[in-house]
Amino acid sequence: MRETLLDVKGMNCPLPVLRANRARRGMAAGERLRVLATDRAAVADFQSYCRETGHALLAWSEEAGVFSFVIRRRPEPAAADA
Repeated sequence: MRETLLDVKGMNCPLPVLRANRARRGMAAGERLRVLATDRAAVADFQSYCRETGHALLAWSEEAGVFSFVIRRRPEPAAADA
């Protein structure tokens, strides 16, 4: 499975989530996006983002002030029967 890396270290809220949302648009369902951020607010931001959009926050961690988030893009909703 393909994983895309997005480095947004040094950016402050709301830029990490906005950049992740932009990167996610070019991804296929089920692909993973790993985001590296230094803004402490990104923890709550990515939790909320995933809860509201239906993407899966598979994992997050912090090491030496750098937060790593792994997000799996949700499947596209099935088209309604016409």
